[in-house]
Amino acid sequence: MDEIKIENVVASTDFKRRMPLDKIAINLKNTEYEPEQFPGLVYRLDEPKSAALIFGSGKVVCTGTKSPEKAKIAVKKIIEELKETEVVVEEEPEITVQNMVASSHLNHELNLNRIAFDLVGTEYEPEQFPGLVYRLDEPKVAFLLFSSGKIVCTGGNNIGEVEEGIKKLQGKLNEVGALPES
Repeated sequence: MDEIKIENVVASTDFKRRMPLDKIAINLKNTEYEPEQFPGLVYRLDEPKSAALIFGSGKVVCTGTKSPEKAKIAVKKIIEELKETEVVVEEEPEITVQNMVASSHLNHELNLNRIAFDLVGTEYEPEQFPGLVYRLDEPKVAFLLFSSGKIVCTGGNNIGEVEEGIKKLQGKLNEVGALPES
């Protein structure tokens, strides 16, 4: 199997105070704020490349980074830039990873029709989408499997959950004979 590559991290935090979104939109570049369309302000960072949804309640969702560490760096950068606009926020808000999307490759083509038939709990409708969906209860992650052998894992809160999920997936695929014995 190829290495696991984190494609996206979704993290959240709470600044624990109301945010003056109008003021932020006027004073910060790279913002989009259309309250009649969406209640949050979108703030895009170039480094680390990410986007943050900032809500009037003070809640923030940061997406697009490639690691939990970069998500934390993005939130710290947002705090610094808000301070420059004289918006005061808590220095060290708690940042929680809500979801990670990771990809890898099993280095073996997959017969998705056979897997859908042999592996309980799959969803596969090739007329609508070329990937097979498989969910695990523990860890609570979901997979997209493609006939090329590429897999995408979503739902993990950390890389350990992703790794554990992939290990369990490989075990299930071995059980149904979908992977060669390694």
